Amino acid sequence: MRQIEARVFAAGMPVEALMEKVAGLIARRVATLYPDTRQQIGVLVGPGHNGGDALVVARELHFKGFAVSLYCPFSTLKDLTAKHQRYCKELGMRFVEAIEALQACELLIDGLFGFGLERSLNDAIAATVNQINQWSQPIVSIDLPSGLHTDTGVVLGTAVRATHTLCLGLWKQGLLQDQALDHVGRVELIDFDLPLADIWAVLGNPPAIQRITPAHAIAHLPLVRPATAHKYKMGHVLLICGSHRYAGGALLTALGARASGAGMLSIAVPQTLKTILTAQLPEALVWGCKETASGAIAQLPDEIDLNAYDAIACGPGLTTDATTVVQQVLQQKQTIVLDADGLNILAQMGTLPTLQQRQAPTVITPHFGEFKRLFPDHAEPMLCRITATQVAAAQSGAIVLLKGARVAIANAEGAVRINPESTAALARGGSGDVLTGLLGGLLAQAIATPLPAQTVLDSVQAGVWWHAQAGTLAMQERTILGVDAFTLSQYLIPALKQMQAIIAKDVGY
Repeated sequence: MRQIEARVFAAGMPVEALMEKVAGLIARRVATLYPDTRQQIGVLVGPGHNGGDALVVARELHFKGFAVSLYCPFSTLKDLTAKHQRYCKELGMRFVEAIEALQACELLIDGLFGFGLERSLNDAIAATVNQINQWSQPIVSIDLPSGLHTDTGVVLGTAVRATHTLCLGLWKQGLLQDQALDHVGRVELIDFDLPLADIWAVLGNPPAIQRITPAHAIAHLPLVRPATAHKYKMGHVLLICGSHRYAGGALLTALGARASGAGMLSIAVPQTLKTILTAQLPEALVWGCKETASGAIAQLPDEIDLNAYDAIACGPGLTTDATTVVQQVLQQKQTIVLDADGLNILAQMGTLPTLQQRQAPTVITPHFGEFKRLFPDHAEPMLCRITATQVAAAQSGAIVLLKGARVAIANAEGAVRINPESTAALARGGSGDVLTGLLGGLLAQAIATPLPAQTVLDSVQAGVWWHAQAGTLAMQERTILGVDAFTLSQYLIPALKQMQAIIAKDVGY
């Protein structure tokens, strides 16, 4: 962001003009969020340009009729920030000496520190932050909550717990990290028209790291079919999953794949689970497999020709007793999705050598514990999930999907996609199985009926977004406690239908 702003300033944009524009947009947004002109607003002012933004915001809210009190615990300010402070004093605006004076305010605006903070807050400022965090009024942070690292989202000693964060210009990577989520509240982008040429010159075109947007996700789902389509041309996915111990894993994976719309769904399960799967998914071709003494898949039937499938999803519920089967799958030339015990077996085999030898795309979907087993050199300490995922993908050649509150997906070329919205309702056993089946079905269709410029990464990010939207809709209708994995699978189609309608309305269809 510093480099982009430097280009803008070098081109002739005055720093003062940009600050006025940005702060004006913030003030209007705050006034919209909190429209009561009797509102008592406290503004915390930092020493740098984040503090300058806060002062201009305070001035504009003062002109709008809000009762504003300012607290600036710094004796030395940047020149532009100091000028705005002097002007606010000339206007007769109220400055307070102690943070306690803001406790009676109905809203606080945090303008202490913005992007670029890399060291822990000093004791006095940390005490101030801890104090306001104990109060009950909403807090709006400018750009980032003060105390968060811009890129990693790590709390630098302590950090403001914002109700709302108004991110300026470009999304800050730290706001999309799991460790920041308890501090950022609801996050919005304040777009102040940075020139695309300057953004691309610094970040590349397209930028390597991107947020998943609804429009982009839907554009890469197989929602359009030719009139002459038939089942054998709409993707054939094979699921290899389940065991006596984890029979439900096979069913949940299959329900995710069913919702994907794949033309053909085949499922390989232990022989004793075949009747259960057939009863629940009568349209699927269910293969009963020989079992180990523990009830895992011992081997695939000779009748299964793995080359006949467009994609294979393997792992949920297998147990590590199915090692021989996973080894066989990894030797195939199909695109595969590997999850759960498929990943545990992969770790035992040697993650990097095994994946580097594959000649087809591999998608792995670890949670943090599985990631540590697969890539121990990059997991401790994992200060930045995005960087860790990016490095793991580059070294392994796989598409790495690191699960969490904010799923990060990276490919071997360095592209990263982050899902910016989800729900803690998905923190339930089996949710990942549904995602594995969904991804397998989407990839089978993408391979069988490729869209122009479609990549495996496009399909994976679309599936991750769709899965999260289903969880969110289910949570809204059933509360956060009502989203078991089976229920989640039943919300995939309603969530997609809802989001299609919203996007169509937004673009005027």
